Amino acid sequence: MKRLRQIFAFLSGLLIFFMLLGICFAAHDEEKKPVFDVIRINAAITPPVADYILQSLDAAGKAGADGLIILLDTPGGLDLAMRDIVKGILGARIPVIVYVSPSGARAASAGMIITIAAHVAAMAPGTNIGAAHPVGIGIGGGSDKVMMEKVENDAVAYAVSIARQKGRNVEWVEKAVRKSESIPADEARQTRVVDWVAGDLNALLEMMNDQEVQIQGGVKIIKTKGGILRDRKMNLRQKVLTTLSDPNIAYILLLVGLAGLYFEFAHPGVILPGVIGGISLIMSFFALQTLPVNYAGIALILFGLILFIAEIKVISHGLLSLGGVISLFLGSLLLFDSPEPALRVALKVMIPALIITSSFFIFIVSLVIKAQVRKKHTGIDELIDAEGIALTDIHESGKTFIRGEYWDSWSEHPIEKGEKVRVERVEGMKIKVTKK
Repeated sequence: MKRLRQIFAFLSGLLIFFMLLGICFAAHDEEKKPVFDVIRINAAITPPVADYILQSLDAAGKAGADGLIILLDTPGGLDLAMRDIVKGILGARIPVIVYVSPSGARAASAGMIITIAAHVAAMAPGTNIGAAHPVGIGIGGGSDKVMMEKVENDAVAYAVSIARQKGRNVEWVEKAVRKSESIPADEARQTRVVDWVAGDLNALLEMMNDQEVQIQGGVKIIKTKGGILRDRKMNLRQKVLTTLSDPNIAYILLLVGLAGLYFEFAHPGVILPGVIGGISLIMSFFALQTLPVNYAGIALILFGLILFIAEIKVISHGLLSLGGVISLFLGSLLLFDSPEPALRVALKVMIPALIITSSFFIFIVSLVIKAQVRKKHTGIDELIDAEGIALTDIHESGKTFIRGEYWDSWSEHPIEKGEKVRVERVEGMKIKVTKK
């Protein structure tokens, strides 16, 4: 019996040992599962967006992630911001996967170059890529044509060099830059512009399992089996900066800032409009430095403000106010120097903002003008045209009773005691009156 108990104890211990060993192996396998950080970009490519991507790439590398996945949907953006992102991707020590998604998304202009620069480029069905022709600078003229040729050739050389390095379709990439060609996902896969067309992120992970990519420092084989996806969201600072970089937000902040400061100057001491205006103006200045601003547009907007202020000093029967409205409108149209819709103020934002802002300025101007021309109701001026009663006969001198006060009075024509009189003017402490 004792022998049986010993055998049973041995077998139980052996079973427990193998169970613990299995748990350790399972935990070890769990720890070895590949981890991919995922970020989402669904805005124009601006410096704050570039900062978010580069910070996420750095954080993913430090956290030991097996790659960074960028879910991309962008209409394009600024060249400098795009180049910063591309430099970060090309110099990355972990694979960067750009996935144009969801269906209906696009990787246009700067987004196209970011996509072809990725170690793995993929698209969802129903997406498109291309239209990467560089934007114009200035208005017409031979020198502008020469400049545009230089800009175009530089953009072509840049995009082609990236495509050649990544083994993508160089001919199509050149057409996308020179002729703004755009193609759907299936065609992009067939012409070797992208590597995969996947319905969702899980399908993409399966497709690119064991794919070999060249990263900074050597070749890496991407392992995605059982991969864990880890969302890396924007922090509060990045969200605020990205929101401010929206041209519509920047434009509204500029108008609010100018309106607030104007109200404070027109009515000193109110304080709150000046505080709000100052904060809005500073925030708009930050936003404007991240966008392609045309300084002629800012000058026209400021000139419009000057015209509204001049209306207070010079009665122009509305001509200066009309000039201010026109100047505001033209300045708004010229404010952002880019044919990219994502980098311009939308008309559905501009028109209501102009109407509200112009109405505000005109309303304040009208209040100030009315305050200047209306009859004064304080001090000696209040007595002009006031009515009273002659307490004595009045000619060269006399007494009148006006608004509860006794006044020394005189008149050019004799006035009998008890007659109603009207004040013509005040001379020191004596008033001139006439019969009512």
